[in-house]
Amino acid sequence: MTEHQPSTAGPPPTAKQQRYLRQLALQRGVSFVPLRTRAEASRAIAELKRRAPEPVADRRREVRAVQDEMATGRGDAARVRHEIETEGYGSTAAWKRGRS
Repeated sequence: MTEHQPSTAGPPPTAKQQRYLRQLALQRGVSFVPLRTRAEASRAIAELKRRAPEPVADRRREVRAVQDEMATGRGDAARVRHEIETEGYGSTAAWKRGRS
């Protein structure tokens, strides 16, 4: 059963804060988790502003590398390959014993 409790943390971040956070994170070369309150967003903005921006050339190089890997299928190590890793379906599925 779900519990419905009112949030006492404060109002959610504004759309402007969220856009600015995303822009700063991209410029600084970091990822971020969407924040719950305006105060958290303000603190995160202040922290990101203190960080030095990542050089544009580095960002472009990284984006191109990811795009190339996605286009060629490399970097897909997390994908489950059913033909070599599992056998069976549903509740009868099991890991294969030997890998080729």
